[in-house]
Amino acid sequence: MTLSAGTDSVRQSLASFRQEREADWKAFEALLARVEKRPPRALSEDELLSLPLLYRSALSSLSVARATSLDSALIAYLEALCLRGYFYLYGARRSLRTRIGDFFLHDWPAAIRDLWREVWTSVGLTVIGAIAGYWLVGADKRWYDAIIAPSLAGGRNPDSSAEALRSVLYGGGDHFLSGFAAYLFTHNTQVSILAFALGFAFAVPSVLIILMNGCMLGAIFQIYAAKGLGFELGGWLSIHGTTELFAIAIAGAAGMRIGTSIAFPGELTRMAAAARAGRVAATAMIGVTVMLLFAGLLEGIGRQTITSDLARYSIGGGMLALWISYFYLLRMVRHGDR
Repeated sequence: MTLSAGTDSVRQSLASFRQEREADWKAFEALLARVEKRPPRALSEDELLSLPLLYRSALSSLSVARATSLDSALIAYLEALCLRGYFYLYGARRSLRTRIGDFFLHDWPAAIRDLWREVWTSVGLTVIGAIAGYWLVGADKRWYDAIIAPSLAGGRNPDSSAEALRSVLYGGGDHFLSGFAAYLFTHNTQVSILAFALGFAFAVPSVLIILMNGCMLGAIFQIYAAKGLGFELGGWLSIHGTTELFAIAIAGAAGMRIGTSIAFPGELTRMAAAARAGRVAATAMIGVTVMLLFAGLLEGIGRQTITSDLARYSIGGGMLALWISYFYLLRMVRHGDR
């Protein structure tokens, strides 16, 4: 009899508690639902002023519910409601436009500056690979097939005539992303992904991939230079190449950062070091995707329609200057103005 009376008393207390405060909870929940889907200006001035009051009321209800060990379902409901209110009232709310702006104005350039050692190491490896590929093919043209698969070379090899090689460089605007151009874009995109993704293996695959990519570039230059078309090939590649090769260097740098962090974690655990490096590397790789999109547009449209060597070099050099200024020089100017 006493147990039944106690149970009835608890039920009455819970019913009374709900009856007194549930209207405020529902009102707070309804306001949160509105402002989470629409900007705050959708609410009236009175509704905006009532938000913090209703939030404090919900917190008070939660405190009472916990102290008196009321219905666990009610406590869970109030906890979720208060958490939503906290994130709306005190959390950092940024619109999609703001987040995108922060990425391009701060996060991406900061990540590239953080990776500056790895980036220039990657650039150096590309140059070394290019020199090696150029020298190997020059010494023995059989190296060309060992470096570049015949199925991917599009029929261009050391035995190709100067006229056949020149036709690729000045083929006109009706062959967008055809032949060798399409291969280079696809290949360089794959190289970027692999150089980053395989970096976890102590950076060794990233280094080898960057070296091999440079070796392929050198091999290509050798067969054109041997026919007196080295300068022309440089212009043909530079329109998109300065952007694309820079993107590959950054992807390789991101992979190296993760790999070296795992190999030499310092005072951190390997997992903690990899996680810290991964945040910078992932930000850089999002930017690499943007650079590759730019390179694709330049390659697909500009390179075949612009046949002037001077214009090609100007565009390629301008894009390289733009990226270097964006990543490094503009920061120096901003700091100098402070």
